[in-house]
Amino acid sequence: MPYTTYLVEKGASHSFVAEAKPPTVTMPRIKALMTGSLPGFIDVVRNLNSPALLEDNVITQAKAAGKRMIFYGDETWVKLFPQHFVEYDGTTSFFVSDYTEVDDNVTRHLDKVLKRGDWDVLILHYLGLDHIGHISGPSSPLIGHKLSEMDNILMKIHTSLLSEERENLSPNLLVLCGDHGMSETGSHGASSMEEVNTPLILISSAFERKPGDIRHPKHVQQTDLAATLAIGLGLPIPENSVGSLLFPSIEGRPVREQLRFLHLNAVQLSKLLQENVPSYKKGSNPAPAQHPASTEQQG
Repeated sequence: MPYTTYLVEKGASHSFVAEAKPPTVTMPRIKALMTGSLPGFIDVVRNLNSPALLEDNVITQAKAAGKRMIFYGDETWVKLFPQHFVEYDGTTSFFVSDYTEVDDNVTRHLDKVLKRGDWDVLILHYLGLDHIGHISGPSSPLIGHKLSEMDNILMKIHTSLLSEERENLSPNLLVLCGDHGMSETGSHGASSMEEVNTPLILISSAFERKPGDIRHPKHVQQTDLAATLAIGLGLPIPENSVGSLLFPSIEGRPVREQLRFLHLNAVQLSKLLQENVPSYKKGSNPAPAQHPASTEQQG
């Protein structure tokens, strides 16, 4: 993936190794990415027949804020969020032997949708790489071809976003991630390092990078993405999120803004702790000193 490698090593990006908690199957991992919470093993049973997601999440918050969202790919998203997308085209993961058409059915929309200006969020979930793993494992020669295909797709999206930015001068965010990893036999669902370690790359012209600025991928939790996306989109952090804002994504902002974003995350986590731990106490001080950011009006 030469283009992706360039962005990671020298481009305006922040890279992470995001740990997914078991069970490492698709539906609970999508839930974790969008709610910031930890779904249970009952979701393994529901994986093939996902009911609509009622728990507070980034997608529901984005819709409530009037964000226009488009989705193409794994139909699990359409089942979890049945009323949320202004346009969608779901693909099925049932035919594991298909690793070509299942991705072509996503990519065929790209040229048109990237030229349109009528959406705020575009989500693509490609299944082909996962299917190759199930068929012939991570060492299959098919893997290299598929990664090259994905690299070209990322380049197409990124160059299109950069072209758009030259006109409207507002930075976009491109997120590349995996819902789970792949074991040495090509499967997933358990807790081996290969199954729980997933790539997470945030790409944006807002993440300016000077020559010689070496950024090593940090280890984070997969659940950290929900809080980061919520703050980036100006949305409330999902109420059950246990994630922390990925600080590199805001370190280029003024200190006052950084403090405000961290304060929003801290208040949300404190409320979650208070609601779920009966013995929780704020502390012995009756009137603790206020953080400078806490005096600002919260949006």
